[in-house]
Amino acid sequence: MTDEFDVIVIGGGPAGENAAAYAIAGSNRTAAIVEHELVGGECSYWACMPSKALLRPGQVLEAAEALPGIPAGPLDVEAVLKRRDSFTHNHDDSSQVDWATSVGITVIRGHGVIDGERAVTVDGTRKLRARQAVVLATGTTATVPKTPGLREALPWTSRDATNLNEVPSRVAVIGGGVVATECATWLSSFGAHVTLLVRGNALLKSAEPFAGTMVAEALGARGVDVRLSTAVNSVSRPDAKDTGEGHIHGGPVSIETSSGLIEVDEVIVAAGRGPTSAELGLSVIGLEDGKYVTTDDHLCAQGEWLYAVGDINGRSPLTHMGKYQARVCGDVIAARAESRGLRGPRYTASADNGQVPQVVFTSPEIAWVGRTEKTARADGYDVEVVEIELAVAGSSLLRDDYSGRAKLVIDKATDVILGATFAGPEVSELVHAATIAVVGAVPLETLWHAVPSYPTVSEVWLRLLEARR
Repeated sequence: MTDEFDVIVIGGGPAGENAAAYAIAGSNRTAAIVEHELVGGECSYWACMPSKALLRPGQVLEAAEALPGIPAGPLDVEAVLKRRDSFTHNHDDSSQVDWATSVGITVIRGHGVIDGERAVTVDGTRKLRARQAVVLATGTTATVPKTPGLREALPWTSRDATNLNEVPSRVAVIGGGVVATECATWLSSFGAHVTLLVRGNALLKSAEPFAGTMVAEALGARGVDVRLSTAVNSVSRPDAKDTGEGHIHGGPVSIETSSGLIEVDEVIVAAGRGPTSAELGLSVIGLEDGKYVTTDDHLCAQGEWLYAVGDINGRSPLTHMGKYQARVCGDVIAARAESRGLRGPRYTASADNGQVPQVVFTSPEIAWVGRTEKTARADGYDVEVVEIELAVAGSSLLRDDYSGRAKLVIDKATDVILGATFAGPEVSELVHAATIAVVGAVPLETLWHAVPSYPTVSEVWLRLLEARR
């Protein structure tokens, strides 16, 4: 017996949920989500939500310490972890399942595998068929390098770090990107001694150079040992034990690096992620197993029936971009199901091309959208750059030790912003205004009439425009 649905989504994270919901909204179409772990996915239980819950108390404490008249003390780590657990619902996805059911989505537990055109098999036995579309939304998983001894040492990945149950006294973090720097930030706020082992010569290499420099300096000031241009040669942990997620996996770890030998109580690998596609059965339909699934701008991967949204397509590995792609994908599926055609911008994932916003919740925060100066020049633009210190009345009121920086990358030919970067406390709230300016291609002459309220940090927009005159 084969169960039929109009849309079958393999992967129940935020992208998969959105794709299913948009594909059937306002219709009598049916949808099923096939999920072998938790509905809500990586972001809800092991990434965005728990990591930000761990970071926020430290940010608030730093802000309190920077203002006179507010008593500040050490973090209550147990209370922080308890609050973190409230956001992950202690890994209970029943509320997410209830939501899915409420919008007409059937949740099917198990591993989904492509078994031909519009055909999916779950756990090798249950047969499903899609009348309209199959959507892949299985995301990515953390990769562990083949460094001698590293895998045998059972290192923590991001899942352990965001779901830690005990704080190691000494931690080595391998990596210099978003996950690595955010981990170093919250662990140091919990009192751990953190060593950051970075193969490259800077942190946050995809951002503007000043962003990585500011984060490195801030981490160093809080006691993190930041080692740039450092290779991990080998790892040794004789009594490694699988003690469960977020628990220390055995005894001390010895790490031989190009800058010397260090010993820690736990090592976290934050050295990249790879697509979760090796066991999706893609070879059955002529695609390559274990690779990112390439799509067009309608998020279609094959024959107007197979789609891929979120991290698995490799376009823009961010939760909010996966949800954006899923909205486009769902609208495309609905339009094709109703033979409406794909006229209008809502059916094209254009924001993936040079309009992507991102926030790194370190201290200071780093927020940017669009192209950096380097990528803009590489894409052939003749650019003008405006870069200033973020020092306005609003920032001085926010905290006494406020230090920040802002940068615009401007297309000389059109006089519009190609990219904007902000670094400083709470600059995450600045990036959406920049996103609107970039996506809307708002001329700088027009931005003079977008008056920032006084006294707010957003006054930096006026200072950027003044610096450009």
